[in-house]
Amino acid sequence: MNRMLKTVRQFAALAAVALGLVLSGPAVAQQQQSGYTVDEIVTTGHQFFGSTAGGLAQLVENAFERYGLPNGYILGEEAAGAFVGGLRFGEGTLFTKNAGQHRMFWQGPSLGFDFGGDGARTMMLVYNLPSVEGIYGRFAGVTGSAYLVGGLGMTVLVRDDIVLVPVKTGLGARLGVNLGYLKVTPMPTWNPF
Repeated sequence: MNRMLKTVRQFAALAAVALGLVLSGPAVAQQQQSGYTVDEIVTTGHQFFGSTAGGLAQLVENAFERYGLPNGYILGEEAAGAFVGGLRFGEGTLFTKNAGQHRMFWQGPSLGFDFGGDGARTMMLVYNLPSVEGIYGRFAGVTGSAYLVGGLGMTVLVRDDIVLVPVKTGLGARLGVNLGYLKVTPMPTWNPF
């Protein structure tokens, strides 16, 4: 019981931090020589997502206005489902200009008014990544979904100064809003906590 209470308290603290960062004003765009431009990300996104990415450019431009140039991005796939509480699992590859490509996995729980399931192709923009090892850990955020059959969406997840902005296009039926986190790991695991 104490362990569950501790987990709920940690989850609530992460959610409060994430919500504060999501609702805060736009960040000043930092110009980084090792960062990716809007054109590079949009071109990669269109190649990765294909014809379903009609609104991709608008989502990416919004992320660039708020957070500047990402110094990495992840391309991958994930599956998620929820009935009040939910889980999601994914895998992909981190691309950086100065540290190469690295395979990684993510999983995480969520809690909220959220129902349905989906499978998605995911591109995560990565901001302020100090090293490849810095990506491993928990990133908290608020997610909202509303689609039947398919859709395109963007979320913001944070930990310390590192920001992940997952942009995904998926198939399934999903409706709701939830608080959750993603745990990024170098090896696959079924434990979302």
